Amino acid sequence: MGKRIMNEIVSKVTSILLFYLFTFLPSTAQTYSLQQLKDSALQNNIAVRKARFDISAARQQRREAFTKYFPNVSATGLWFNANKGMAQTAFAPSDFLPQSLGEVFAQQMPQQVLIEMSNPVSISMLKNGTIGSVMAVQPVFAGGQIVNGNRLAKVGEQVSRLQLQLSENEVEKTTEQYFWQLLSLQEKMKTIEAVETLLADIAKDVGVALKAGVAMRNDLLQVQLRQNDIASQKLTLRNATSVVRLLLAQYCCLSDTAFTLVAPPEEGADQLQATAFNVQSTPEYQLLTQQVRATGLQHKMEVGKNLPSVGVGAGYNYHNLLDRDHTFGMIFATVNVPISGWWGGSHAIKRKKIEHEKAQAQLADNSELLRIRMQKAYNDVEEARQQLDIARRSIEQADENLRLNRNYYQAGTSKMSDLLEAQLLYQQARDRQTDAVANYHNKLLEYRQSTGQ
Repeated sequence: MGKRIMNEIVSKVTSILLFYLFTFLPSTAQTYSLQQLKDSALQNNIAVRKARFDISAARQQRREAFTKYFPNVSATGLWFNANKGMAQTAFAPSDFLPQSLGEVFAQQMPQQVLIEMSNPVSISMLKNGTIGSVMAVQPVFAGGQIVNGNRLAKVGEQVSRLQLQLSENEVEKTTEQYFWQLLSLQEKMKTIEAVETLLADIAKDVGVALKAGVAMRNDLLQVQLRQNDIASQKLTLRNATSVVRLLLAQYCCLSDTAFTLVAPPEEGADQLQATAFNVQSTPEYQLLTQQVRATGLQHKMEVGKNLPSVGVGAGYNYHNLLDRDHTFGMIFATVNVPISGWWGGSHAIKRKKIEHEKAQAQLADNSELLRIRMQKAYNDVEEARQQLDIARRSIEQADENLRLNRNYYQAGTSKMSDLLEAQLLYQQARDRQTDAVANYHNKLLEYRQSTGQ
């Protein structure tokens, strides 16, 4: 019986432990790589989603323009009931008789009949009725407006796709900047923690030396002041890390901010191969060429508005205006020639031509600016690579300098200020390397985007 009670107690304690284990222990944080963050941002970021909506709208506009090639079919119906006939008149029957026939009637017809024929008769028509028609008009010539309108709609769709590419580039760039900024802050936090450990060891050594009477109290105060400074830096760094983490989660549409980052494997910063820059491969240049094409088509469409338009059509009509159902079909042709429209239209054509020339000039000027941007991006990558190499060498030198100064202080041949200066140089060297790594990757992405890669 005692064994059974013991088993029940063990079972209850195990249940309680499992309950608290799964209820209060924090869940495993989600881990993200740089590519996963980019994929999430490109899929969910509002700027990219808006660009995709613009593509869908441009596609529908292109399909709408294509319908202009087909006949325009319309149906019209009208029913009316007036308070009196819309067509009213009065006439005497005798007024319509020839003079010779009137003389015959005057001799042979009774007098009463002649009087009635001379009295006016009132006629009223079209007091109510129904009219209906179905018409189909096929444009034959519209001054090129339909053809150029379809071409312009295709240009608009292509522009939307290029705008999407630019939005994706910007989202990718911002995501990578947040990623490396957060990684840099985390690496700086590791440096702060390493410095805290180092200062704690130094303070311990100074405390022992102070008790032994071989060190001054001023040395311990200097170490404590540096520890306070590091504690202040740690608070600032923790706050900055929290803010950047929130920004990255919001930008990439992450559901939880308790995530960890996977740093990409450290690779050597190889020198880029200097090649001839191809400006035409960039989306910015392609967007400018589409702008030139669009203004050219707009100029042609403005010319087409002032040209004659020709159309042919057919229709089927019905009415009962004379109290009888009547249907009939017809074919027709229309010609519309703007005459007074040329007065203002000529100025509109010139204005569109000026806009086209302006777009061409802008293309030529911005092409040079794009080439300069490519060269600057290349120079920035090379500078960032060299700065990274310098930062890596500086860490080795700062580490050795710190080791030597610590040995010198312990041997009594160096001052505490020299040791703390060496510690500061070591911390700055590590921070500079952290910033140099992030800057190199950001500049490398800018170079790839600016060269259309």
